[in-house]
Amino acid sequence: MILRQILRLSSTFSSAVSIHLRRNIGLSAIVFNKAKELDPVQKLFVDKIREYNTKSKQAGGPVDAGPDFQKDMNESLARLQRQYGEGDLTKFPEFKFEEPNFEETPK
Repeated sequence: MILRQILRLSSTFSSAVSIHLRRNIGLSAIVFNKAKELDPVQKLFVDKIREYNTKSKQAGGPVDAGPDFQKDMNESLARLQRQYGEGDLTKFPEFKFEEPNFEETPK
């Protein structure tokens, strides 16, 4: 019985260690890969992502979005406000949980 539990714990421990080692090896492969020169296609992809990030920060939203995009977004927000009520739909809702009262009340 005790031997069975020890074997079960050792197998759990070994699987956890192997997962941890695989993650670390995978992470170290990425770190060492950054030290090497990137493939030209990978470099182009990374450059485009950085360029889009810069443009997005400057524009304050989606890049190269025309008036049609803004019109569709405003229509969608208006439809959702009609359907679900008032409030700013572009922000994450704030939840307020009250503590339950577990004290007995006289009847």
